[in-house]
Amino acid sequence: TVGDCYVAVTGLPDPRKDHAVAMARFARDCMNRMRSLTKAMEVELGPDTGDLSMRVGLHSGPVTAGVLRGDRARFQLFGDTMNTAARMESTGVPRRIQMSEETAELLIAAGKEDWVRRREEVVVAKGKGALMTYWL
Repeated sequence: TVGDCYVAVTGLPDPRKDHAVAMARFARDCMNRMRSLTKAMEVELGPDTGDLSMRVGLHSGPVTAGVLRGDRARFQLFGDTMNTAARMESTGVPRRIQMSEETAELLIAAGKEDWVRRREEVVVAKGKGALMTYWL
């Protein structure tokens, strides 16, 4: 986790050709689970519980990974791929899964074109400029 953000990665330590498909399935499963949990929690916690939501951002590309030593040694990921993935999440909307053009192209190449919908608006992301993004 990074603050209130959860980061997941596929293809580490061993690369996998279907990483985009695997991550898209994971993201969809997380979103579906969140919907069912908030609905179930409304009974005990009240109707505003349904306002809880999450955004998901997907991007595909190379990363540098390793364990940094120090007071809190932990596994970390670095690189432009991580920055772009963070922008996909931060410029998304609640209850939606936004993905980069790179991930969309990988899903289409894997025969999952029906999973990909182009976002109407061009997204302007800090440090990236205008980006064409897609919904899962």
